[in-house]
Amino acid sequence: MSDPDLEPLIHRIAASLERLAPSAPPTNDLEAADAFIWHAESDWLEPVKEVNRVEIGLLRGIDRVRDILVENTERFAAGLPANNVLLWGARGTGKSALVKAAHAAINNEKPRALALIEIHREDIPSLPRLLSLVRGSRRRCLLFCDDLSFEKQDTSYKSLKAVLEGGIEGRPANVVLYATSNRRHLMPRDMIENERSTAINPTEAVEESVSLSDRFGLWLGFHNVDQETYHAIVCGYAAHYELKIAEDQLKAEANEWSITRGSRSGRVAWQFIQDLAGRLGKKLN
Repeated sequence: MSDPDLEPLIHRIAASLERLAPSAPPTNDLEAADAFIWHAESDWLEPVKEVNRVEIGLLRGIDRVRDILVENTERFAAGLPANNVLLWGARGTGKSALVKAAHAAINNEKPRALALIEIHREDIPSLPRLLSLVRGSRRRCLLFCDDLSFEKQDTSYKSLKAVLEGGIEGRPANVVLYATSNRRHLMPRDMIENERSTAINPTEAVEESVSLSDRFGLWLGFHNVDQETYHAIVCGYAAHYELKIAEDQLKAEANEWSITRGSRSGRVAWQFIQDLAGRLGKKLN
């Protein structure tokens, strides 16, 4: 075979080897955005250009916990000591919305002050790797885990405890963890009672189970709203998005919507506003 005949063959072999070779690991750049999603399988922080959130001024009925969370976040952004925060309570009451809104409010006042990093609950075992990655960064990182809870036979909560406060290295000074949960102690009551009934020392077993929540310096409770607050949330959304509807009709339709949903909450109010905007032919920008 002549040299000219070998050249196309060599190119095809080289192309095949390139396809078989593993792709280069993605680069992590904490300056690429103000928000990221942690992908544990590839140790990659995916930049998020636009975060799905509402303005902090539209969150009603949670004034006290809002002020506490914003104050804690402001201290952290300023380089001062701040606590990990557990936001617990009823579904749809604004826990995750408040975290994202507080992050935006701080960065609006001081651009690029905080990087928001979302870590999924199933990726909690990879948290030590994430902390190692951000430990040396100059950016202050707010780690966010939505709907954090643990079920029976799930022991990953023990590694989270060590990462939060108990490990040798401890939590990096440029990191705080904000987590939301429907459970105050992050695990179901029957799981705690099961450990109590099967342990040699029941008291110690229960303390082991619930001490995870003790690693959070702040506990902020969220509860279902009353009708007045529910109306305030709906009216605030309607005014912000310039939905043209009489106030009495707005409240009546909002009440009917909450009855069909079986509850009143910020989430129910937002779902009603989306339905109303669609019926009015109005986009929610």
